[in-house]
This record gives sequence, structure tokens and C-alpha cells, in this order.
Amino acid sequence: MAEHRIYGMSFASVYPHYVTKAERKGRTRAEVDEIIRWLTGYSQKDLEARIAGGVDFRAFFADAPAMNAARDQIKGVICGIRVENIEEPLMREIRYLDKLIDELAKGKAMEKILRPPASGNG
Repeated sequence: MAEHRIYGMSFASVYPHYVTKAERKGRTRAEVDEIIRWLTGYSQKDLEARIAGGVDFRAFFADAPAMNAARDQIKGVICGIRVENIEEPLMREIRYLDKLIDELAKGKAMEKILRPPASGNG
């Protein structure tokens, strides 16, 4: 079975669309970067290097230093599909990011977007 074409697309080719979507709704590039860092564990410097290096989505997520354990709390529909029901691991990671950017663009507070760890300060 052929893999989805987004896996081979460069993250840098999609990143500006995340930023544009956020900025159209009065949010900032810094907030987009914060979401990406929260999800992947990249430092700002490493994130910028990955973007500049033109890595594809497969490598971007495979090389992520520390995927956030709280990402399984991301629920909802993106592109007509419930993210929590996506079985393909890489597609689920990509859709988690899409969902977080959607939440940002819809005006959700950063404290709500960046879910606390499940065993956090309850």
C-alpha cells in the first residue's frame, strides 16, 4: 500500500501555512512555534534548523527529541476524521499538530491548547 504523500513533503513547505492560519486570526508565529515545541520537544533553535534543513514530515517527527506524553489528550475532528481514531502513528502525529493549530486559530487559550500531563498538578 502506498504511503500518504504528506510524509515525504518538507515540513518547511507546510509550516508557513500554519503561521498564516494563526496570524489571520490574530495569533502569532511565536505561539505556533510554542505549540510545535510542546508537541515535539524541539528547542527553538532545533526547530528552526529542521525548517531550514527542509526535512520531510517523516524525519521531522521521527527525529523529535521528546514527543509530549500528554498529546493523547488531543481529541476532536480534523479533516472530517477524529484524531484519536487515527491508527497510522505518523498520520496521527501530523493530525495532532493540525488540531492544535486549529485550536489556536479558533482563539483557544494557550493554557488549554498545551494540555497538562495526565498525572500533573491536578
